[in-house]
Amino acid sequence: MMAPHALCGARVFTGERLLEDHAVLVDGDRILDVLPAASVPAGFCRHDLGGGVLAPGFVDAQVNGGGGVLFNERRTAEGAKAIAMAHARHGSTGLLPTFITDHPDRQVEAVAAIREAIAAKAPGILGIHLEGPFLATARKGAHDPGLIRPLTDGDVDVLLDSGIDTVLLTVAAENASPRQIRRLTDGGVIVSLGHSDACYEMASAAADAGARGVTHLYNAMSPLEHRAPGLVGAALDHGGLWAGFIADGHHAHAAALRIALRAKQGPARLFLVSDAMPPAASSETTFALNGRTVTSRDGKLTLEDGTLAGSVLTMDQAVRYAVDHLHQPLTEALRMASLYPAQFLRLDRDRGRIAARFVADMVLLGDDLSVRRVWIAGVSG
Repeated sequence: MMAPHALCGARVFTGERLLEDHAVLVDGDRILDVLPAASVPAGFCRHDLGGGVLAPGFVDAQVNGGGGVLFNERRTAEGAKAIAMAHARHGSTGLLPTFITDHPDRQVEAVAAIREAIAAKAPGILGIHLEGPFLATARKGAHDPGLIRPLTDGDVDVLLDSGIDTVLLTVAAENASPRQIRRLTDGGVIVSLGHSDACYEMASAAADAGARGVTHLYNAMSPLEHRAPGLVGAALDHGGLWAGFIADGHHAHAAALRIALRAKQGPARLFLVSDAMPPAASSETTFALNGRTVTSRDGKLTLEDGTLAGSVLTMDQAVRYAVDHLHQPLTEALRMASLYPAQFLRLDRDRGRIAARFVADMVLLGDDLSVRRVWIAGVSG
């Protein structure tokens, strides 16, 4: 383990403020303090970062794959770790491997794999995201409609007994009752509404029952219409619903995302997700999803019928898109990649900021916002 040391020579974004001429003191896997560079105590080894911005590590709540690996196909702790390491090179210091609609026995294997990875302290793995199978076939997207089904009370029992602290579950409001949503949220599961054709009233009732978020805003959901606000309208109007969005220029028009950012009712926020698939952080161009071929072309992943099937996005690319195309200040774009998803996942007591007692998950960005260096739990990769 590295001796206590000071990271100097870069601007420091704490999650709240951008500081000049400050240093970050690190001891093991935790941050000791953030203080003026001139006040670094004697005895601390100083590491000059040579400029750039030192920011909280990115937190990605939706990662199907990366580095050539699809979690649905490689349902092991090693598969999850390979995905996490591929995305770590792009600044994601924490993520939820995402298991999409599949056979029940495979879901059991996926949950066991994440439980094993967390027990082994695998770097970057914070929990699991189960996207389906309790979705709406009308908004199935790339999910296999033959495997979609309603949520049962038995499913709720299984989910509450996963043995994983952070479980994110995407459900359609029409396939999960408010009573079931309340049971899940009372038991610690984070419920997100997605792949849903629910009306505004049904989505709002699910939120009132405890649903906390909306999965990939605009995509695979009932749209905002002037007499039928749909799930998009509920996501923007209900102050308790957080929402991730895919900032890749393919899943939603930049103008639609800018409008959503201006319209979102708080205190919940919008945040960045990658929805990444195996070609992300990889040179691969095709992969199999539930027996169907997905092809990457011009930065866009599609099934043979043209249906979007995840993305090749990484979180550093999403941050740059938020600055360049969504006209967000760098500080807000960084919050959307770190603090806000950490808050959504209830991990913000020790992640999403550079502050005393927080986990030393950090990313050093160059002036062009490319990733120059990454630390996970104080270890630089």
